[in-house]
Amino acid sequence: MATALASLFRLARAGLVLAQHGVRFVPKGVKAPLALHMARFATAPIRWLSAPFRRGRSPETQVARALTSLGPSYIKLGQFLATRADLIGAELARDLGHLQDRLPPFSEREARTAVAEALGGRVEDHFATFGPAIAAASIAQVHRATAGDGEGPERALAVKVLRPGIERRFARDLDAYRFAAGLIERWHPPARRLKPVAVVANLERTTELEMDLRLEAAAISEMADNIRPDIARADADGVRERFRVPEVDWRRTSRRVLTVGWIDGIPIGDHARLRAEGHDLKALGLLVMRSFLRHAMRDGFFHADMHQGNLLVDAAGALVAVDFGIMGRLGAVERRFLAEILNGLITRDYRRAAQVHFDAGYVPPHHSVEVFAQAMRAIGEPIHGRLASEISMADLLAQLFAYTDVFDMETRPELILLQKSMVIVEGVARALDPGLNMWVAAEPIAKEWLEANLGLAGRVREAGAGAETLGRVLADAPRVLEQAEKAASAFAGMARTGLHLDDSTVARLAAATARSERWQRVAIWIGAVSLAALAVASFIAP
Repeated sequence: MATALASLFRLARAGLVLAQHGVRFVPKGVKAPLALHMARFATAPIRWLSAPFRRGRSPETQVARALTSLGPSYIKLGQFLATRADLIGAELARDLGHLQDRLPPFSEREARTAVAEALGGRVEDHFATFGPAIAAASIAQVHRATAGDGEGPERALAVKVLRPGIERRFARDLDAYRFAAGLIERWHPPARRLKPVAVVANLERTTELEMDLRLEAAAISEMADNIRPDIARADADGVRERFRVPEVDWRRTSRRVLTVGWIDGIPIGDHARLRAEGHDLKALGLLVMRSFLRHAMRDGFFHADMHQGNLLVDAAGALVAVDFGIMGRLGAVERRFLAEILNGLITRDYRRAAQVHFDAGYVPPHHSVEVFAQAMRAIGEPIHGRLASEISMADLLAQLFAYTDVFDMETRPELILLQKSMVIVEGVARALDPGLNMWVAAEPIAKEWLEANLGLAGRVREAGAGAETLGRVLADAPRVLEQAEKAASAFAGMARTGLHLDDSTVARLAAATARSERWQRVAIWIGAVSLAALAVASFIAP
């Protein structure tokens, strides 16, 4: 009860802040529970009274401003919901796209204290120099530092430090989110298909991962291993893979502190400086898109926050990603789904693209593959014959997910994160090259995956894996047979002599049975009283 009341209080406070910023509680075109309509009318006076103070502000940024004022967990919630137009409506999702994960930094003194507590000893024991914050976001901020081992020049480092007390604040707000999601699922049946409780659970998991900086360090290390074979390779078009990640300093990394090598590079959004340094913007745009698709499809592990602030271009023209707090994973089924969908739309094989949805279990079997192929055709045909600059792969994925309601498709969190990441990556790539043809960028990656996994090499690999599994089964056969023989002997003994329990075991079983029966009686009475109360309420209701 206390938790529910605390959650209600926090939600009410958030509602008042949203109203002060002029936010509507019921976006246009969205079927909302009655409670949201009631909240809209109840907070109308606050919106009217605060309207004069909002003059001159862009209406599109009012939601972003409100969530920023509510603090870190609401910023993360807003970023997460920006990918869920099916849940909150296209208008609100577009407004949340203006949300920036930037907050004022906490003091250098607090940062030094946090580093000392996390690494032990004093800051000077680990770093030769430790400067003020150079960037601050909702969960952590970054400092520039240097360190040396006494045998060479000092190394420049980037040190990421979690905000003090951030875990406790997120835990409180997530309790409120879970409470609200539970109410929505209980009282608004149409929303159950969208799984609001699962959405909050997914947000909770991602923030928990993001707040353990050792996991971010492990993500950097894993991606470094994945891309190591790509350094010297070039694809069919001669585009060399030039994507790299910072080097993790494991000695100076803990749960609340992450230390990596400093990256000297030009922000990818600084087009004028990139041109001045002689970098080819069109080649960079293609590199951004293909790197993302290769990581997602080939490795099943991709950077899920590749916005302009997290991408740098070094002197050699390599793309360097930073901030690996949000990562996406795709299993073999999801990777095949993505490759087949892209290939099906490119080759206009809509029947095959539709069948992939059914094979993956995304569309319930009571629907028709042919009808779903018709929906795929409605998505794919309009792109053929159009200019490259008019084609958006992210929009195509969004249209595909728009059919989820019609075909009873359940929400797939991993694909939603992929779509959100695709929107970001496509925006970065198109900013570098407005005429970038997404299909030209995607086709070799999809084809490469299909040949590697569904071609002859893939079949041979599957056969080898099957033979290995069969070998393990045969090797375990003697042990399994021995265990089966022992179990059969035990059952035979019980059949001859019966099952005997000692007095203490009998007493414990009797006590457990009594407790169970007692709680069953209590549950029956509670149910009866509840039904009676509902009957009285329905009788006296006007």
